[in-house]
Amino acid sequence: MALQGKVCFSLLFRMKPIFIVILLARFVVVHSMLDPNDFLALQSIRKSLNDMPGSDFFKSWDFTADPCNFSGVYCFSGRVVTLNLGDPRASSNGLTGRLDPSIGKLSALIEFTVVPGQIMGHLPQAISDLKNLRFLAISRNFISGEIPSAFGNLRNLQTLDLSYNQINGTIPFSIGTLPALTNLILSRNHLTGSIPPFFSKTLARLDLKQNSLSGWLPRLGLPPSLQYLSLSKNQLTGPIGGVIGRLNRLNYLDLSMNRFVGAIPAILFTFPINSLQLQRNQLSGPIEPGAPVRIQNVDLSFNRLSGEISSSFSTVQILYLNNNRFSGKVPGSFVDRILSANIQILYLQHNFLTGIEINPTVEIPLSASLCLQYNCMVLPIDTPCPLKAGTQKTRPAQQCNRLQGYNGNFT
Repeated sequence: MALQGKVCFSLLFRMKPIFIVILLARFVVVHSMLDPNDFLALQSIRKSLNDMPGSDFFKSWDFTADPCNFSGVYCFSGRVVTLNLGDPRASSNGLTGRLDPSIGKLSALIEFTVVPGQIMGHLPQAISDLKNLRFLAISRNFISGEIPSAFGNLRNLQTLDLSYNQINGTIPFSIGTLPALTNLILSRNHLTGSIPPFFSKTLARLDLKQNSLSGWLPRLGLPPSLQYLSLSKNQLTGPIGGVIGRLNRLNYLDLSMNRFVGAIPAILFTFPINSLQLQRNQLSGPIEPGAPVRIQNVDLSFNRLSGEISSSFSTVQILYLNNNRFSGKVPGSFVDRILSANIQILYLQHNFLTGIEINPTVEIPLSASLCLQYNCMVLPIDTPCPLKAGTQKTRPAQQCNRLQGYNGNFT
C-alpha cells in the first residue's frame, strides 16, 4: 500500500500544474458540491428505476458529473430540494421500476413528482421523513398498497396527488390533520371506507372521485375554504344539505353517481359555481332557488326530484333535469331563452310534465338542443333526443294518472 501511495504521489508530482488543478477541481465538484447522503440517495433511486422505451430521462444521470445538473434535480446550498422524475412533456414516455426508500434520505426535499409511467410497488413509508416536503405528486402509474398513515407527519405538505393508481385501503385519518394541505387528489384508485374530516383551513381542492368510498359526508369535516369538490362515482350516502350548504366558496361541485338522499339546499344555487353535477343519486323533493341561477352547467338528472320546474333555472346554459318526477307546465321563460339560443342544452325527458307553450312551426336554433319526450303531454314539436331517451314519445296515461301515488319506480 505504501508503494502504491508513493507511485501515485510520484505520478501526480510529475504532472503539469494545469492538469493537477483540473483533476482536483473535478474531484471537488463531484464530491463536495452535493451532500454525501443526497449523492448516495440519488444513486439508489437511479438503480431502482429505468426509462421506458422512447424515454431518455436518465441519460444525463452520470454520477461522475455534478448530480445537481441531472435532469429533474434541483439543488440549493448543496442539498437536493426538488426531484422531478421523468420527462414532463406530454408526448414522452415515463419510467418503470419501483420507488426506492432512499428517497427519505433527501431530507431537504421540498418537491417530489413522478411523471405518468409504469412504476409499481408500494409508497415508501420513508417519504414521511421528508419534513420539508410541500408538494408530492405520483399520479398515473401502478402504485399499489395503502397510503402510509405516517404521511401525517408531513406537516408542511400543501399538495398530495396520488391519482390514477391502484392504491387501496382507507384514507388515513392523519391525512386530514395536515395543517397546510391545500390540494388533495386521490381520484381513480381503489380506496374504501369513509371520508375523514379535514382540519386544514386552506384546503381548496378535494378530488376523491372514482373510488369505493362509503358512508355519510363528515358533517364538520369539509372546511369552508373548499373551492373544488369532486366525489363522483363512489358509494356515498346520506343527506348533503348540512354539509354542502356551508361551502359557499365552491366553484365546482360533483357529487354524481352516489347514493345521496334528501333535498338539494336552495342556498347551493347562490354559490359561485360554474359546474354543478348531482346526477344519478336519490335526491328528492321540489327545488326553488329563489333567484335566477347563474351556474352555467347544471345536471340534476336521474334523481327523484318533484314539483314544478322553477323559472329560475331558465338562465342556465346547459341544464339536465331529465329522469326525475317533475310535473306541471314548462315555464315560458325556457322557451324564450332556447329560441334565442341562450340555452344550449335543455333535457326534460322522462318526467311527468303536462305541457309547454311553443309554436309547432318554430325552428329550434342549431346551437340548441331540446328534448321533451316521455312526459305526460303530446309533443308540440319534434326535436332530436339522445339515443338513451328511447323511442317512445309520450309516457303511458296510466302512469300519469297515478302520479300522486308515485313511488320512484317510474323512469
